[in-house]
Amino acid sequence: MSNKATHPPDTPLYPIREVSRLTGVNSVTLRAWERRYGLIRPQRTPKGHRLYAQDDITRIERILQWLNRGVPVSQVADLLDQPETVETPTPDAGDWVSQRQQIQAAIEAVDLPKLETLYHQSLALYPLSVAINELWQPVVLSLEAKWADQPNDFVRRTFEAFLRSQVGIRLHYANQATRGPLILLSAMPDDPGPLWVLMCALMASEQGYRVQMFDHPLALDDLSQAVSRLHSSMVLLSSGQLESDDYIRHMLPQAAEALNVPIGVCGEVARLRENDLREGPVHLLGDDLPQAIARLRPLLRESGIL
Repeated sequence: MSNKATHPPDTPLYPIREVSRLTGVNSVTLRAWERRYGLIRPQRTPKGHRLYAQDDITRIERILQWLNRGVPVSQVADLLDQPETVETPTPDAGDWVSQRQQIQAAIEAVDLPKLETLYHQSLALYPLSVAINELWQPVVLSLEAKWADQPNDFVRRTFEAFLRSQVGIRLHYANQATRGPLILLSAMPDDPGPLWVLMCALMASEQGYRVQMFDHPLALDDLSQAVSRLHSSMVLLSSGQLESDDYIRHMLPQAAEALNVPIGVCGEVARLRENDLREGPVHLLGDDLPQAIARLRPLLRESGIL
């Protein structure tokens, strides 16, 4: 399939906003795929507005398939015209690994201009679920493992402040633009910072939820008041830590039983405490953040909220 716009004159054409709605790929990413990699070539109106035909949309869906199979965007162009049954190639070690190394190096060097460039580049080139899975979640896991042996509070807090400001801006405008259910999102008490909460907030907002985020752990005794006053549809708790036995086995299930909305748990704690949480009233959503957020909608439907 050619990526050049050679559609017949009577071919139905769609503006970029409609293509974004149909494919789930935001317009910034569509433009980046076109300008940086030439993956798509939409037609242009006399005023320069992009118009996409159905085969462009099909091509975008093929790009998404490869990205969701772990192929970096730089390798996708060579795969688009191959049969769909072709085996997924081993991702170039110089791509995902290199991008993670660049992000981690910028964080550890406290190079905020470089970090901002890498942050916006990752969100422009990839759907958010891919950026989280392949870049940001692995970097956070790597840093937290390193900080467990060699604490560096200055670097951690600087990175948290950076991510908080970036995510906060997105949440502010996204919350105004959607009427989706409100998710009350908080860290757990043993988590030393809001990195997991911030990544969860990004994913939830991208999926059309309004998000009320708390940087610091909200006491379980305050959940009922918070849900009532903020008109929350669900409580989502996240942590990169094991959390205490008393909290996981007793306090959290008791809080879940007392609430009239679901409580979900995601992040590393969901993997570390899977056996403790599997059978109780707390909903175990997993440590894969995009998958965890994808599980919210069926859960809210099952609970009668949607």
